[in-house]
Amino acid sequence: MIKRVRAYLPMIVLLLVLWLVLNDSLSNGQIMLGLLIALFLSLLAPILRPVRARPRHPWIALRLIGHMAIDILHSNYQVSRRILQGSASGAQPGFLDIPLRIRDPHGLAALACIVTFTPGTVWAGHNPERNLLTLHVLDLSDPAGLTRIIQNRYESPLMEIFQ
Repeated sequence: MIKRVRAYLPMIVLLLVLWLVLNDSLSNGQIMLGLLIALFLSLLAPILRPVRARPRHPWIALRLIGHMAIDILHSNYQVSRRILQGSASGAQPGFLDIPLRIRDPHGLAALACIVTFTPGTVWAGHNPERNLLTLHVLDLSDPAGLTRIIQNRYESPLMEIFQ
C-alpha cells in the first residue's frame, strides 16, 4: 500500500492543493478531509484508467506540437477571415470520413484533441470496427488534402509516439 501511495504522490499532492484552493481554507479539518479524498481518488485512479499510456519519442512529440501550433494559428486566421467576410465567403461545410491506422486509445484521444483544437474542424465520430474517423469541416473544398494532413501530419507521429 505504501508503494502505491508513493507512486501516486504527485496526484495526491495535486488533488490536495486543488481541494484547498477550491475551499479557500487551510484549516486542519480541510487539510485532513482533502488528504483523505486525495488518497481515496488516487487509489481508485487505476480502475478508471485500465490502459496505461507508454509515450515514446519526445522529439517527435515536440515536432508534432510545433506542427499543431502552426496549423491552429493558420486555421484561426482562415476561420476569422471567413467570419469577417460574411456568409458569401464560399465555405463548403460537410462531413468527411478518414480511414485511420492508429488504434491506441491514447493516440486516438490525442488526435481528437488536435482536431477539435483546430478551428473549422470537429471530431464528429469514430467507428472502431472500421477505424474510420468522421470529421465535420467548415470548408470541405479539398477533402483529399485534409485527409493527407490528418493522416501524415498528425496520425503518423502519434503512431510513432504511442504504438
